[in-house]
Amino acid sequence: MNEKFFDLKKEKQDRMINAALKVFADNGYKHASTDDIVAQAGISKGLLFHYFGSKLGLYTFLYDYSVRFMKLELTTGVPASLTDYFEIRKQIEFAKMQVLKNYPYMQKFLDCCAVENVAEAIDAIKDQRGVIKEVYAGLKDQSDRSLFTDSVSFEKLDAMLDYTVSGLMEAHCREVPFRPESLYEETTSYLDMMKQITYTK
Repeated sequence: MNEKFFDLKKEKQDRMINAALKVFADNGYKHASTDDIVAQAGISKGLLFHYFGSKLGLYTFLYDYSVRFMKLELTTGVPASLTDYFEIRKQIEFAKMQVLKNYPYMQKFLDCCAVENVAEAIDAIKDQRGVIKEVYAGLKDQSDRSLFTDSVSFEKLDAMLDYTVSGLMEAHCREVPFRPESLYEETTSYLDMMKQITYTK
């Protein structure tokens, strides 16, 4: 992590982080423009490179910061004692909502990084690329699968809900302004509906 960057005022840090998250999330590493980032952040390109050295340096910093921030919210937001799969997923979504209040594009950025195909970007984040996926898997493994009806495949249900959550995120990110609370409410409504038809009575 870049210690000099954290000497800046928090408002300026977040302005720079949010601008970079949005540009990388919308364009991927290859097509992300540092000109767009500094324009949205309201800073000079010289200042950006002073703290991060290069586009790759910024991308690497941003990924490390996002993984640390998201992991902390997820691991502290979901109690280890919780075993209801749908309640676990609700708590995951609540933790994500708290993140998105501060960093609206952080989840979309992490999703974009997961499918990044530029070699230098992949190499820069390779050591942490699977961390968030492992956190999600660990939290879901707390669930009591005996609550599901015999006809339900846990793996297929989980994958289906992942696709649903991803689609909802994409749709809500296009709204102006983006409202994390609305995303959370709609997501939990799908979880509640699926709980009613997949659990044994």
